[in-house]
Amino acid sequence: MKASRHLIKDLLDGKTPAIARAITLIENEDPGAETLLEQVFAKTGNAHRIGITGPPGAGKSTLVAELAKLLRAKNKTVGIIAVDPTSPFTGGALLGDRIRMVDCFTDPDVFIRSMASRGGLGGLACATQDAVDILDAARKDYIIVETVGVGQEELDIVNVADTTIVVLYPEAGDGVQAMKAGLMEIADIFAVNKSDRDGADRLADEIRVMLTMGRRNPPEGGWAVPVIQATAIQGRGMDEIAGEIENHLGFLKGSKLLDSKRRNAANLRVRTIVESRLAADLWKSGRAHTHIDEHVNRILDRKETPHEAARKILEEFLGRPPDIDCPGKPDIITNE
Repeated sequence: MKASRHLIKDLLDGKTPAIARAITLIENEDPGAETLLEQVFAKTGNAHRIGITGPPGAGKSTLVAELAKLLRAKNKTVGIIAVDPTSPFTGGALLGDRIRMVDCFTDPDVFIRSMASRGGLGGLACATQDAVDILDAARKDYIIVETVGVGQEELDIVNVADTTIVVLYPEAGDGVQAMKAGLMEIADIFAVNKSDRDGADRLADEIRVMLTMGRRNPPEGGWAVPVIQATAIQGRGMDEIAGEIENHLGFLKGSKLLDSKRRNAANLRVRTIVESRLAADLWKSGRAHTHIDEHVNRILDRKETPHEAARKILEEFLGRPPDIDCPGKPDIITNE
């Protein structure tokens, strides 16, 4: 399936069938997908990109649906990408978060798509950022990306979203401990969902204490991360969350951090694509496969380390010794 002029025109006009076909091209790694992205990329950069992350069971999908309804009440268009685990049988999205967003189905100005993670690290599918660009080009005012829900590994969302919301719930138990390993650092807003249950007040207080004691305690003029108690299924707290989303965007624009975050994300995105394509070229070349069993045998016999094996494979592929001191990836832009 190739990207036609008709498809591009309909996409830029925000027509739902065209958006769906474009994302299918991306997911299927169709030869026309890259050309399509090149032709519409100039129209991106206008949407407010919101990331929703947190542990399984936190009610992220319900919160996303309620947030979408609030935004639609303000006459804003919404795109939703819900990243699910991959089915071991079909390779498709396993859970299908759209089932929990049924109230949004009939609204033509809300586009919902489930995407399989397909082994992507950080809780996101590899094609997620391209799909977000498609929704941006299709003139969606807000794009919400809900991650797969695997806990502390869900850090890639910060390189997609302008505003990241970490959703927790009282029964998570080790939720605050998990935040110490990464989620604490990426939250622009904390939402304690299911706050009608016991322990919600205590969890919210613990988060506030950690924010005060940790390095996220903002300097003068920095962003003070809000902790909002909500019960999304009842709509409670959702107006406050929506308000803080707007406040955060205003802060980013006023402090020039929005440009910094997007520059950092673009930097990392290019590096990731280059690394992915080099790795694919390496393994598809056949040269690495030719000798890898020999290296594995030497590793098992303790005659060679995995690092030595990798270096030799790369040297053969590159035709020169690889640069051992690999350039580091850019740091995450925070709100400090």
